[in-house]
Amino acid sequence: MESAQHLIMLALQASIFLIVLVIGLGATMNDATYVLKRPGLLIRSVLSINVIVPLFAVLLALALPLSHVAKAGILLMAISPFPPFIPASELKAGGRQSYVYGLLVAISLLAIVIVPLTVALLNVIVPAAISISPAAVAKLVFTSLFLPMGIGMAIHRFAPAFSERAAPIISKIANIILIVAIIPVLIAVWPEMHKLIGNGTVLAIAAVNLVGLLAGHLLGGPDPRDRTVLAISSASRHPVIALTIATAINAEPQVKAAILLFVIVGLLVSAPYQKWRKRAHPDSPANANAPVKAE
Repeated sequence: MESAQHLIMLALQASIFLIVLVIGLGATMNDATYVLKRPGLLIRSVLSINVIVPLFAVLLALALPLSHVAKAGILLMAISPFPPFIPASELKAGGRQSYVYGLLVAISLLAIVIVPLTVALLNVIVPAAISISPAAVAKLVFTSLFLPMGIGMAIHRFAPAFSERAAPIISKIANIILIVAIIPVLIAVWPEMHKLIGNGTVLAIAAVNLVGLLAGHLLGGPDPRDRTVLAISSASRHPVIALTIATAINAEPQVKAAILLFVIVGLLVSAPYQKWRKRAHPDSPANANAPVKAE
């Protein structure tokens, strides 16, 4: 059983690695440094994704009589950066490629420091929820986000024709691996996930997602397309990182169930917002890289 779980986690990590690699294959250096070159946008993005959402999750964990496994699952998701499969949704909803990819690069880079610090703080504030070495988290964030992005961008820089041909093939492989790996996980945790429905956990998760959408929309700046990107990024979290941390700390199956429940609820909560933003910018693909004033 343990060997099977280990293989599933490796498959999930491999799929995320390949998805980020594909993003790197399509990103230019200007895309990668777009947010880093704009301190105002960077600060607002970090505030929304890495401060407001985790802080609200902590307040919920302290204020609500949720089970400790529900609290651990919510907190693990709250501290995990937004997942690399979200950029596709952001682009469809009207986001500009430069900000979408630039935000992923910036948050991935900063997460190497921010996520371990957040874990360390949570160990003090809610000691029973999460206990893992910050160094282990830093290694996880680096290998799953920053490293594949860097490899993909390097390939794009030195072999652009190859990266263009390889990207769709790698993307299909990554999606197949992700689906194959996630199905047994969902089947295994469904009984425990079902127990979390009706005890306030779903409402707490929905509240965290709504706060993320609101914070990102308000802090996204004057460009409505950037508001869309930051809102979706703030509400969406990285389940593979959260699941990997849960596995590393030998968390109960209920914690993994809470993590996956967070993903499902988050998709349902964010869907109306994404449809609204897509209707607000029906011509967004043509203007996805339109220039905006630097901050």
